[in-house]
Amino acid sequence: MKISCAQLNPIVGDINGNTQKILKVIKSDDNKTQDIVLFPELCICGYPPKDILLYNAFIQQVESSLETITKETKGSKTTFFLGHPARVNNQLLNRCSVIQNGTILATYDKQLLPTYDVFDESRYFTPGLKSLVIDVNGTKVGVSICEDAWDKEYTLSPLQKLVEQGAELIVNLSASPYELGKEEVRQTLFLEYAKSLSVPIAVVNQVGANDELLFDGHSFYCDESGKVIAEAPGFEEGVFDMTSGTRPKSHSENSLDLLHKALETGIRDYVRKSGFSQVLLGLSGGIDSAITATLAVDALGAENVLGITMPSEYSSDGSISDSIELAQNLGIEIHEVPIKNIFTQYTKSLSPLFKDLPFDLAEENLQSRIRGTLLMSVSNKFNRLLLTTGNKSEMAVGYCTIYGDMNGALGVIGDVYKTKVYELARHLNKDTLRIPVNTIEKAPSAELRPDQKDQDSLPEYDVLDSILTRFIENKESTESIIRAGFDADVTKKITRLVKINEYKRFQAPPILKLTPTSFGTSRRMPIVSREEL
Repeated sequence: MKISCAQLNPIVGDINGNTQKILKVIKSDDNKTQDIVLFPELCICGYPPKDILLYNAFIQQVESSLETITKETKGSKTTFFLGHPARVNNQLLNRCSVIQNGTILATYDKQLLPTYDVFDESRYFTPGLKSLVIDVNGTKVGVSICEDAWDKEYTLSPLQKLVEQGAELIVNLSASPYELGKEEVRQTLFLEYAKSLSVPIAVVNQVGANDELLFDGHSFYCDESGKVIAEAPGFEEGVFDMTSGTRPKSHSENSLDLLHKALETGIRDYVRKSGFSQVLLGLSGGIDSAITATLAVDALGAENVLGITMPSEYSSDGSISDSIELAQNLGIEIHEVPIKNIFTQYTKSLSPLFKDLPFDLAEENLQSRIRGTLLMSVSNKFNRLLLTTGNKSEMAVGYCTIYGDMNGALGVIGDVYKTKVYELARHLNKDTLRIPVNTIEKAPSAELRPDQKDQDSLPEYDVLDSILTRFIENKESTESIIRAGFDADVTKKITRLVKINEYKRFQAPPILKLTPTSFGTSRRMPIVSREEL
């Protein structure tokens, strides 16, 4: 049995473009000798299509695409397993069509519909009721779609049922979003199934990024003993032969390699799928903007990245010189737009209202909002998407300015804690010095008042991130964290800051998702509440 996985990167809603990708695979000479070619879940429309599914015209376009694809398989001996939405008796189904020689031989509808984390499939789809085991060149093939294999919280076990019905091979069409370590978790799940059910399994997974969701691919095939025979690379689009014996297990990347690839993919796809080609960002001389700029260069090329440095009277010499050194290392264009005179005019205009009140957070945030306004003006003028540079630690405690440094189209590292930011910076410098050493080693500062340092108002980042991880990721209570040995006053301050800054995060741009608790769809907290956590 020769199996290929078409690890494609679809654009949500681009029926024509996605169809052309599918037809290219079908027409390829490389696939004409294969018994089976697998396409990802909902491949025709891209995952996740969300409320686009509720438009009749959209489903009609999918149906037309399916008809075109089916006709193009005329004369082919290969059997294609293709994911798409379908409408039957006014019900939407998450479907796999089994296509060969110009005919849809059979269909299977996803039985387990996830409603947790970023998933909301029950909002759109009706669960399938029947299993499908179909003969392909003498082998009984059982069909499943993504969540059908993640059945630990369900009373139904679709894969077990397939084996009971005689399946000698199980295929799984997935659009399984990436999280740090997810590729190992996903593979382990299927390997355990293969071993316990004594059946080989082939899994195809979508690759690329759609909005904040990242898809890593890592399609693979394992034998009935749970041994991986072949695996496609992570974050790489292509069609991969899974059973010729020429493609061994491939993902030897470490966690920082995959983090790098994930963020690079997220930037590239968000920008290009949005119809843009160029980006800009503010360069502060700090590590967050340096990492974001470096990732943007890796994703889009140096010629497509613009840096703007906006010094104030409180900016250190290093903030400018480090920004310039970074730009020179990366080969990107950089411009300096000072904000001192603008800030002076603003404060002068506000002085009748502010009177003799002392300089405080209002003036600090005003500088950030001036910078945010300037960056958005450059974005408008030159048709460049603005990238925001805040990390998860700062986003968590509200160490960011709404309508200021939160302005932008995409939060690149908003799901990366500050301690991990430092690790990533060193990783990005592993082959050649790109991020200046001083940027990595100097004490972080927003530079919004004289001699300001982050640790003036926050604990050291290793302590902060430990508290945040327990509170946000592990759902531990404030008292539980204190009992674990953390300072009571510090812990109470941090958890309080997380809660009172929910309104800021609600208005943040999309953040590339790397954890189960990414700010956005994954973490749905009320903005106004009085819970004691």
